[in-house]
Amino acid sequence: MLVSFKNHINTKFPFLKDTRLVIAISGGIDSVVLAHLCHKLNFNFALAHCNFNLRGKESDADEAFVLDLGEQLDVEVFIQNFDTEVYAEENKCSIQMAARELRYDWFSELAQQLNFDYILTAHHADDNLETFLINFTRGTGLNGLTGIPELNGNIARPLLPFSRETIEAYAKSENIAWREDSSNSSRKYLRNKLRHDVIPILKEINPNVLDSFQNTLSNLKETETIVSQTIDDFLNRAIVKKEGGTVTYYISEFKNQNNPKAFLYEVFKNCGFTEWNDVEGLLEAETGKYIASGTHKLTKHREFLILTDCHSELVSESISLNQPIKISEVEVQKSQVKTPLGVLFFDEAEALRDNAQNTIYVDLEKLKYPLEFRLWQTGDVFHPIGMRGKKKVSKYLKDEKLTPSEKDNTWVLTSEDKIVWVVGRRADDRFKVSGRTNQILKIELK
Repeated sequence: MLVSFKNHINTKFPFLKDTRLVIAISGGIDSVVLAHLCHKLNFNFALAHCNFNLRGKESDADEAFVLDLGEQLDVEVFIQNFDTEVYAEENKCSIQMAARELRYDWFSELAQQLNFDYILTAHHADDNLETFLINFTRGTGLNGLTGIPELNGNIARPLLPFSRETIEAYAKSENIAWREDSSNSSRKYLRNKLRHDVIPILKEINPNVLDSFQNTLSNLKETETIVSQTIDDFLNRAIVKKEGGTVTYYISEFKNQNNPKAFLYEVFKNCGFTEWNDVEGLLEAETGKYIASGTHKLTKHREFLILTDCHSELVSESISLNQPIKISEVEVQKSQVKTPLGVLFFDEAEALRDNAQNTIYVDLEKLKYPLEFRLWQTGDVFHPIGMRGKKKVSKYLKDEKLTPSEKDNTWVLTSEDKIVWVVGRRADDRFKVSGRTNQILKIELK
């Protein structure tokens, strides 16, 4: 196996030879063999072990084993203890998901702080088949059937071509000791059920099932490349604009496809939507109809689909929705105030210039303090500059054909509940500069 591993490194991972590596090590056979192989090749590496404190004394024994292995290989060892059950409860996720998040977050932090170039994990061919079957049984798209990536950012998996059987044979031939995780024998988890009950049957049917699987993955990855390029070309035509946590798409581009649902799936598959018939239904729905997941909201607006990141939406609402920003005369004199949209700058101007999208000029003496910076509200009315009479802000925003997310994120600057400025859009006629103005105030949003 050492010769095959060396050849694989030379072919796929030559860049690992002259870099600083950290190996994610549990104490199990896979990661221990990876450590020994890297030691044989004289790689510059350290070991990183997570103690999830889920198996009592057994977890502590794993930690002690890894420390001993570090001494044996004469490499540095990093240990991190986690209260995994508390994390899972606080984040409302499974123990397995909690352990995964804690593990990779720490590895990333470790690599960044100590300048490790790559993190090596010991995933192998059987792990790859298990992941494929898990995704297959739960339902997935093409990308969920292409297996574990050999290289994902700074995470490298050099054991992926090797089977569990090959790894075990090498460990025994080299008299390598390892730790057995008792939880691996439990059928409680889906991965273990597949490992112990399903995959042995597949190997019985086809002893070369892992080789066949590798060929299938290769074909799927080639197909994925074609699909990815097609979707990239489609998005170049379909995306109208990106702004903050919002992306706007032309509906017509989806309708022009022979299979709109397939394109909807590929574009929005990572947004948490599950009812794809409902997603497709938005193409013909009335303006304002939407579907939502735990992370995103997809809205039909005229000839557009608007994807909003729910987190961004919640953040923007929580900043000042219930707590408008009060701006005192002193703050105006200090010339700048931070807002959720940017910084408001206040400067006295010697002469009047035309209002712009993010700049207005007002009669300073007409302002009453404190000014207030807030989201617009139902019932708000203002006097658009250059027009006679008043207009509801809601009607103005509708006439401007703003998208729902743009409407939701429209702010106003007020004085004694009178709107001075629909920020970034239209000033109010009541505060405009006239021939009687003594002091001109320039208000600019940056």
